[in-house]
Amino acid sequence: MSLAHRRTAAEAILREAGKRALEHFEARSFSVEEKGVQDFVSEVDRQTEIFIRESLAALFPDDTFLGEEGGGEIAASSWIVDPIDGTTNFVRGIPFWCLSAGFVVDGEPTVGVIYDPCRDEMFSAHKGGGAMLNGKPIRVSTTSAPKQALLSIGYSFKSPATRHHAVIDGLFSAGAMYRMHGAGALALAQVAAGRMDGFWEAIIYPWDVAAGLTLVQEAGGIVSDFFAGDDIHKGHEILATAPGMKDFFGALTGIAV
Repeated sequence: MSLAHRRTAAEAILREAGKRALEHFEARSFSVEEKGVQDFVSEVDRQTEIFIRESLAALFPDDTFLGEEGGGEIAASSWIVDPIDGTTNFVRGIPFWCLSAGFVVDGEPTVGVIYDPCRDEMFSAHKGGGAMLNGKPIRVSTTSAPKQALLSIGYSFKSPATRHHAVIDGLFSAGAMYRMHGAGALALAQVAAGRMDGFWEAIIYPWDVAAGLTLVQEAGGIVSDFFAGDDIHKGHEILATAPGMKDFFGALTGIAV
C-alpha cells in the first residue's frame, strides 16, 4: 500500500476514534488510573487504542503495532500510536489533547496523522506528500529572532529538573518565551502549522512523536533523529524547530539538528 493510502486510512480511523473519545470527554464519564507521577491513563485511552489497533490491522495486516497502553513492537514497518496524547488535560476537562498515529519504516517516520477532536483539526502528512491541516497545506513559521520566538516545552519527572530550568532561563535571557501544553504530539502539530516555533522535551516516547516528526519535516521544519540509538521505549530527547530558529534552539538545548 502507498504512503498516501495509509495516510488517508489513518485520517478516517482517527476521526472516528476521536469522535468517540470526544463524547466521553464532554460527558465527563470515565475511570482514571495513576501510572506514575503526574502520569495518568483513562479507560477511554485503552478503548481508543483497541479501536485504532483493530482498525489498522484490518487494513494492513502485515504492519506491526506499538501503542502507549497496549504495547507491541517496532519492526520493519510499524504503526506507533498514542490513543490520547495529553491524558492529564483530557481527564481535567482541558480541551488540548489529541489522537496520534505515525507509520515508521526501518526507523524512519513516513506518515503522520494527528487529530484534535475538540477543534476538529486534522493534521496529516506523508513523506514527499507535504503537510496538511484539514486538507490545506501548512508550513512552519518564518521566525528568526529569539525575541519573537515561542518554544513549546514538555516535561517528565523522569528527567532532571535542573536542565529544564536551564533551558527556560536561556529563553528568558534571550527575550524568548515558552508554553507548556501537556501534549507533545499536538505541540508538534502546532510547530508544523507555524503556531509555535519549536518543541523540546528531554525525555519523550515514540508514541508521542512518531506522527509529529513527519508533520514537521513535511511542513519545512527540522527535527532531531529521535529513532537513532537503542532503547527508544525508555524515551529519547526531541527537538523540532522552524529553520530560522535552528541555531538558537539547538544551542539552547544542546541538541544537534
